[in-house]
Amino acid sequence: MSHPTKPVDVGMNRTGIATSPIDSQESIKGAAEGTPPPEPDPSPLNQVRLEYSRAVTPVGTMPPPASLKGVVKAAMTALKGEHAMVFLDLIGERLAFERTWTRLYDALLVKLEAAESHLGGPEREDIERIRDEELQHFALLVDAMRSLGADPTAMTPAADITGVASMGLVQVVTDPRTTLTQALKAMLTAELTDNDGWLVLADMASRLGQDELASRFQTALDEEELHLARVRAWLATALDVQAGLEPQPTIAGDLQSPAT
Repeated sequence: MSHPTKPVDVGMNRTGIATSPIDSQESIKGAAEGTPPPEPDPSPLNQVRLEYSRAVTPVGTMPPPASLKGVVKAAMTALKGEHAMVFLDLIGERLAFERTWTRLYDALLVKLEAAESHLGGPEREDIERIRDEELQHFALLVDAMRSLGADPTAMTPAADITGVASMGLVQVVTDPRTTLTQALKAMLTAELTDNDGWLVLADMASRLGQDELASRFQTALDEEELHLARVRAWLATALDVQAGLEPQPTIAGDLQSPAT
């Protein structure tokens, strides 16, 4: 059973200035007196930022191919004018994302267990099915890396960046104080990002002549679009129920794979 106090309940939130009309005037006065005048020209700060940006090394670099076969494949691709490392970096990015999101759907199951159920909300088997498909996508990306002679255990630069960018979403879903609805908002953000990432990856695979990978990536994208539709529907229904509104009919799609 979830905690009786809800985020939308009126509580002891004193963050707003209106909670203390008398002290607020002193606070405003102090802020005005202590605020330095605006810089007439922000260019010195921007110049420092520019110098740092030009001087530092990137977040990371691509690892060398894991095998001689990989060296040959990368070299042949480069000779054709195709940037193999950009493609591998994108695969690494999605691989890191799918690994994290498989674990986050496990965390979402905990939120579901603690929440009060309502009509139109997620069922355990729905979340488990999405989690399992995310894990299958992870395995697909590992296989893709190996088929191209790359090391799937290496963290590529894009994988590093997506890990940092995802930290806030991870904190939201795993924080015991957040509700299922708040977690679904974070998952919606993630699914929107994930869908776009698979779209870019499938398109690049096709344009690089990697037809088999492009087909498999497209299948993963089709499944991710269903994930997005279902999470969006769960969140919309939850917000309607909490606001005392009649839930709007949504087209969430069937979670079954398009291939089945």
